[in-house]
Amino acid sequence: MNPRRLGAIVLKELRQLRRDRITLAMIIGIPVMQLVLFGYAINLNLRHLDTGIADQADTSASRALVMDMLASGVIAPKLRVDTPQQLMAALRRGEISIGVVIPPDFERRRFEGREAVQVLVDGSDTVVQSAAIQLAQVPLDTTPVSNDRPLRSGAIAGAGQISVVAFYNPQRRSAVNIVPGLIGIILTMTMVMFTAVSIVRERERGNMELLIATPLGRSELMIGKVLPYVAIGIIQTTLVLLLGMWLFDVPVRGSVLDVYLAALLLITANLALGLLISTKAQSQFQAMQMTMFVFLPSILLSGFMFPFAGMPRVVQWVAEVLPLTHFLRLVRGIMLRGARLWELWPEVLALLAFIGVMMTLAILRFRKRLD
Repeated sequence: MNPRRLGAIVLKELRQLRRDRITLAMIIGIPVMQLVLFGYAINLNLRHLDTGIADQADTSASRALVMDMLASGVIAPKLRVDTPQQLMAALRRGEISIGVVIPPDFERRRFEGREAVQVLVDGSDTVVQSAAIQLAQVPLDTTPVSNDRPLRSGAIAGAGQISVVAFYNPQRRSAVNIVPGLIGIILTMTMVMFTAVSIVRERERGNMELLIATPLGRSELMIGKVLPYVAIGIIQTTLVLLLGMWLFDVPVRGSVLDVYLAALLLITANLALGLLISTKAQSQFQAMQMTMFVFLPSILLSGFMFPFAGMPRVVQWVAEVLPLTHFLRLVRGIMLRGARLWELWPEVLALLAFIGVMMTLAILRFRKRLD
């Protein structure tokens, strides 16, 4: 082995890496991204969960109890309603994760040692369910309140007076939460990658010359390349749904049609993003590298692996840009909570806006030219 020839090859590879900005960005960017995300953004100790409160007693003791619950840091008030039914509707729509119900006879219940407060939890997320159990440890003051004795919130604990009731997944089966999310993960990984290499593949195989000679417009070519993958995405969605129901007994409490409509929105959003990547990449390998920069934040920040509520506010703003974040809220709301698609309209609008922006940018960047 000649050291001089070996050194020449090593030097050649280093120079080639220096010229390949995408590879250089992956060498530096992927470790930095993972370190920042796992060290700063990922937090399993949930705080400030969106909570609805129905204080039907509206006494000094009930208000003090609510203040004690808020002081725990686990919950943050998002809405106040009059009835438990309104809390259940908000849970189904995904507006809140926890509901606190204080009945009209709260005073009598707490002095008699009976169940005095109910905490309603969206159990479709098992991590949220675990965090909500901490609220059951908030003590109740069972000493009668008189005019000469100020209320001492939490002075004497009433065992079992605060009950936590989990809905949608009371058995805390992880498959119920994971399988609907897997639809989004699979569609994100495959749809973005397939279309990211589509335009580049035409260029590398020499087919771009044939496309240039055709009367196809930019919009016709881009949309025409997307449509076949829509069918592939629907097939993948059907496969995951059937296997999830058969192997893991995952329920579909909402409309199956709504599930497919939500999947169609994510498929289109990912295809539009993949087309935009394909207009930037110079080779199929580069296109797959750029896909990793989309897939890694999606799987970590969307709420699939780690709870969305535990992330810092700035990271949540970044996650709101990712289409997978909104799809997970849609599919879990429909499949696990029985919500209708129109009830989750903010997520639908977010996906439609993403599709419009990505497709417009992809069409504007695409040129029917070899250079």
